[in-house]
Amino acid sequence: MKNVENNLQKPKHLLTVLVEDYFHVGAFETLIQQRNWEHFEPRYEQNTLKALDLLDEFDTKATFFVLGWIAKNNPDLVREIASRGHEIASRGYYHRSVRQLSPDEFREDVKRAANVLSEAAGQQIVGYRSAEKLNYTRDGWVLEVLTEAGFAYDSSFLPTRGIESKKRFAHKIDTENGRIWEFPYSTKNLGVGLLPISGGNYFRQIPYTLMRHAVSGWSESTDEPFISYFHVWELDPEQPRISAASKYNRIRHYRKLDKMEWILRENLAAYDCVSIADHLGVSTSVVPTEPESAPVISSKIEVLKPRDLTPITIGIPCYNEAEALPYLANTLRSVGKTLTEAGYSPNFVFVNDSSKDNTLELLHELFDELPNTEIISHEQNRGVAAAIMTAIKAARTEIVASMDCDCTYDPHELARMLPLLEKDTAMVTASPYHRQGAVRNVPGWRLFLSKGASALYRAVLKQKLATYTSCFRVYRRSAVADLELDESGFLGVAEMLGRIDLKGGKIVEFPAVLEVRLFGFSKMKTAATIVGHLKLLSRLAKLRFFRNSEAIRPSIALEEETR
Repeated sequence: MKNVENNLQKPKHLLTVLVEDYFHVGAFETLIQQRNWEHFEPRYEQNTLKALDLLDEFDTKATFFVLGWIAKNNPDLVREIASRGHEIASRGYYHRSVRQLSPDEFREDVKRAANVLSEAAGQQIVGYRSAEKLNYTRDGWVLEVLTEAGFAYDSSFLPTRGIESKKRFAHKIDTENGRIWEFPYSTKNLGVGLLPISGGNYFRQIPYTLMRHAVSGWSESTDEPFISYFHVWELDPEQPRISAASKYNRIRHYRKLDKMEWILRENLAAYDCVSIADHLGVSTSVVPTEPESAPVISSKIEVLKPRDLTPITIGIPCYNEAEALPYLANTLRSVGKTLTEAGYSPNFVFVNDSSKDNTLELLHELFDELPNTEIISHEQNRGVAAAIMTAIKAARTEIVASMDCDCTYDPHELARMLPLLEKDTAMVTASPYHRQGAVRNVPGWRLFLSKGASALYRAVLKQKLATYTSCFRVYRRSAVADLELDESGFLGVAEMLGRIDLKGGKIVEFPAVLEVRLFGFSKMKTAATIVGHLKLLSRLAKLRFFRNSEAIRPSIALEEETR
């Protein structure tokens, strides 16, 4: 690495690009688990290529801070960025806050990301930017780790006020492990504090007339380089919407996405931009090393014996689920692999419950080519329980599972639920209210109503369960295919369990995690569902305690005649 102090170039605007996807961002970190990233529709590649074409149009070079996770999954994209003359720098391996990491964990994350980025780009990784903006007082320790790891610069800190106003510009910092450059986010000194003006969300949320004036004022008042940034997902107004996010985070993430491209065009036309490494004069060339000897590969071919797989059917009701289907498709690919490894051969039955959006078209587009898959459509909307029953009756296997289209329960858990369906068991049901279960990000009012309903069902039915209303279940088909339900919607899910219980069928609970719905919105009507549960409880109580009465179960046909 060259001596950066002797190679400073004439100050220019330094453009930085953050390569991450919409499901990586901090605004959604409490909703989206890293283990589920692979299930989302990836859009980072198309957005990065769009950003590269835009920079080529203006003959501009930049520093691309790339997640190690992206480099691992798509090294060709990283090579493409480097081949167009841009610097590759580190955003860490996962999009994790350094405040959630110990120094040792941070050290390992930095090393892992640098290795995979360097291998993909064919560059030495000399720069770093954290997943969130850092504070000098609280987070200064990260610079010690970065210096120890051999980084030439960091660009993670956002100065705020007071003494930090002296750290508004690029500066050198001495650590116990050596010296490192810090390129903080650019700010405007208002006297009472520092206003961030460096790009990204600040350009989208604050009236750009003010931002334009602040940026031009920077160049007029100082020769220090202006550091700007944008995320590649900010060039994607059509990205999927995470409906479970808070209103604040939806505004923070989605507002004025269509504004970013024209802002970038204006700035790229007005200012000369370079990468941070070029500004410092730091070489990113990798010293070639001798290739390792190729491992000796045995010519012996191991013949694997096929093992018997237990056939199962997974029924998935779908009503106006176009937003959730791409995520579902990616998830089911992984689920299929997990189930096969666990000894099961999955078949899928999708039931389109007369959707009004393009759910049916997407189902055919995403799943028509998959083996062992059937798509059934109801001519009229009948409800989630009716759709589950349609899938059960269509199944050609004795073991049938049902799951929500929105994956609020992790369908990979089927591999653990299925062994619980013993010969004398009619149903295994997911139970977030089990003492070993959990709930994440679900609104409190919904939990209050659901837990209250479960308490009432517990008082009426024979088997004392923690949860009665989950759609995520495994059934023995012979025990449920002939059930006649009065309720076809959400209430029918509880009725199925209730009727199995009253017939003496064994029900097993599986402790599961219930997460908030990420895409689209629930179709349940709260007030009507509350009243419906009370009516259903009354009917189930009569079935249990007054079994000989002929009036305890009016048929669906009779109910329809009297409406």
